Amino acid sequence: MNRSDSPSLSRELKSEARVATLQDGASWRPAIGLGVATLLLAGAVYAGIATGFAGLSFPAQAEGSLLRDGSGQVRASAWLSQPFTGDGYFQARPSAANYDPMAAAGSNLARSNPALAERVAASTAAVAAREGVTPAQVPADLVTQSGGGLDPQLSPAAAQLQVARVARARGLPVERVQALVKANTQGRQWGVFGQPRVNVVTLNFALDHAARAP
Repeated sequence: MNRSDSPSLSRELKSEARVATLQDGASWRPAIGLGVATLLLAGAVYAGIATGFAGLSFPAQAEGSLLRDGSGQVRASAWLSQPFTGDGYFQARPSAANYDPMAAAGSNLARSNPALAERVAASTAAVAAREGVTPAQVPADLVTQSGGGLDPQLSPAAAQLQVARVARARGLPVERVQALVKANTQGRQWGVFGQPRVNVVTLNFALDHAARAP
C-alpha cells in the first residue's frame, strides 16, 4: 500500500465510525421515546383518569369510606377496625397489630403453638365473663385475630352475643339494638361469596347516633 493512501484511508475510517455512532444513537431514540410515553400514559394520564372516575362514581369509597360525626369531624373508616371501650359498645375481633393501620399483621402463630392455645383460652374466658355466658357459647371470631388485624366484621352470632350487654349499658330496648345490628349486617357478596357479617365500626357509629337522637 502506498503511503499516500494512508491519510485518505484514515479519513474514511473516521467517517464510517461517525456514521455508525449516529446510527447507534438513532436506534436508541425510539426506545427512549417509547419509555417516556409509557411512563406518562401509565403513570400519569391513566392514574389521573382512574382517580377522577373513582372519585366521581364512588366518592365515599374513594375517600376511604370515612365516618363523620355531626360536626363533620372524621371519627373512623368503615373498613378499619378500632378499639372500643365501655360496655355500651360492640367489641371487634382481637388485633395482633393493636388496631394500628401502619402495622397490619396477624399473630403468625401456628395452630399447634401452645401460646396461641393459651391466648385463645384466656380470651374465651374473658369474653364469657363479660357477656355472662359459658365459654362454649363464645363464637370463635370473638377470640381469634384476623389475618390483617384490622377487619371490622364479626359474624352475626358474635354480634348477637353482645346485644344484651350493649342494650343494658345504653338503656335501650333490646329490640332497638337488634334492629341496628340487622341494619349493619351484610349478606353474602353477590349472594354467593363469603358469609353474612356485621360491621362493628358502622354499628357502633349508628349506636352513638341513636343515643343522640331525640
